[in-house]
Formats: sequence, C-alpha cells, structure tokens
Amino acid sequence: MDINDHIKYWIDSSDNDLEAARNLFTSGKYDWCLFIGHLVLEKTLKAAYVSNNKNKIPPKTHNLTKLANLSNLKLTEEQIFFLDEVNDFNLEVRYPEYKREFYKLCTKKFANKYFSQIQEVSKWIRSQII
Repeated sequence: MDINDHIKYWIDSSDNDLEAARNLFTSGKYDWCLFIGHLVLEKTLKAAYVSNNKNKIPPKTHNLTKLANLSNLKLTEEQIFFLDEVNDFNLEVRYPEYKREFYKLCTKKFANKYFSQIQEVSKWIRSQII
C-alpha cells in the first residue's frame, strides 16, 4: 500500500468512528461516545505517524501521547495533557473496576466538553498530515 492509501485507511477508519461517536452521544451513551472518541484520536494519530515516518506501520499501542510523540507532532502542553486525559477513557470503559465510576462521571456536560475537544484535536492533527 502506498503512503497515500495507508493514510487514507486510517483517516477513513477515524471518520467511521467519529460518526459512531456522534450517534452514541445523541443516544445518551456518553461513556461509549468518549471511548470511541479515543479511537478517533488514536486512528488520526496513526495516520500522522504514517505520514511523518515514511509509510511505516504504526506501533500497536493505544497510548495517544506515545503515538503523538512518535509521529513527531509539535504539541502544546495543553494538548499533551488532553491526550493523557483521553487515554484514561480507553481504560475506564474496558475494565469493570473502572467502568461503573466512569459511567457516573459521564454526564452530558462532561461528555460534550471532551467530545468537542476530541473533534478539535482530531481536526488539528489532520492539518499536520502532509
């Protein structure tokens, strides 16, 4: 697969997940919206990784800050902190001991704040892809 097809693969997958996350938000499934939001950022970062690493296959990791660093993105401290926070959404939905607490935390207001930022950061990452 050439680099453009490889990048398109990750972007298309991210777009699909973004649509799913929007549907989950609309249906009030805020915890799952944020979990899928994590995937949106992960896949967008993997597209950036491919773009900035000469079509190399991205590492098999869910860690957003690690992916951002390996993608050679120039992140602000605020962006790094945000990616660290969103990393927790991946864990908190997957594991039963965290799931209940995360579910309680995920009000509409909480989810709207983070989901809006997820979309903004995803858009910014895309703007960094050559």
